[in-house]
Amino acid sequence: MTSETPRRSGLRGFGHSGPSPWTDLDRPPLDVEALRHDLLVPGGFWTSLDVVTETGSTNSDLAARAKDGAPQGAVLVAEAQNAGRGRLERQWTAPARSGLFLSVLLRPDEVPVERYGWLPILVGVAAASTLTRVAEVEVGLKWPNDLQVEIDGTERKLGGILTELSGGAVVAGLGVNVSLRAAELPVPTAASLALAGAAVTDRATLLRSLLREFAGLYAEWTAAAGDPHASGLLPAYTDRCTTLGREVRVHLPGDRELLGEAVAIDGDGRLVVRTPDGARRAVGAGDVVHVRPEPR
Repeated sequence: MTSETPRRSGLRGFGHSGPSPWTDLDRPPLDVEALRHDLLVPGGFWTSLDVVTETGSTNSDLAARAKDGAPQGAVLVAEAQNAGRGRLERQWTAPARSGLFLSVLLRPDEVPVERYGWLPILVGVAAASTLTRVAEVEVGLKWPNDLQVEIDGTERKLGGILTELSGGAVVAGLGVNVSLRAAELPVPTAASLALAGAAVTDRATLLRSLLREFAGLYAEWTAAAGDPHASGLLPAYTDRCTTLGREVRVHLPGDRELLGEAVAIDGDGRLVVRTPDGARRAVGAGDVVHVRPEPR
């Protein structure tokens, strides 16, 4: 036996040199070439797909591309974001490869601009439908576009959606917590698919299914010129909306507050609240708090 230190080839794993780009075996990186092979098909909706190791915000990056004239159907996915944004400029952070963090570029030229407000709702319906079907976890939508799951009888936030106009296009961003562990949650009211007992947490599988679902729904919506009734988007949303039928407190701009029962979603995507005096008020923007448990 020799005391000489055995020589090593310097190769890691199956011939990959250098340090591993990831260390958490439960969170492998996405295979961009495989995703492109499956999603960038002739005659398909998606035109490009990029995966970056880290960025500030996929929405900001794709918005810059939109201003440069990038075509509809571009997808940008980040393994990690360090300046992700939610509604009302809230920060969205999560460990690398622990979720789906992506943005898509849309140019719905067939749709009147006044109907663009339905796009975050469309993304929400596509995401909730996909995750319920593929991950086998019931996912609901808290108005206007928070993804929710129930864990131990408590509603918790699974993800969110942010859309913005840029260069005549709409950039729609989506963040979904997939494998976050309890100790990694940013707030106790957050959740992940893993904590909700999902049957599938493979991000590539979820991403493929989500983008295919969205493309189909988007085609129906644009074919109907964005009409929420003719496209079926409004009933699809109301079926999954966890806010309807609940007593709510809506925090409005200007430090105002509205209390009442959420009774409907109107043709403009606004939440209709019936106040204690019987009046109905439509709310286009605001933070909603469910003030009592959902009726059983």
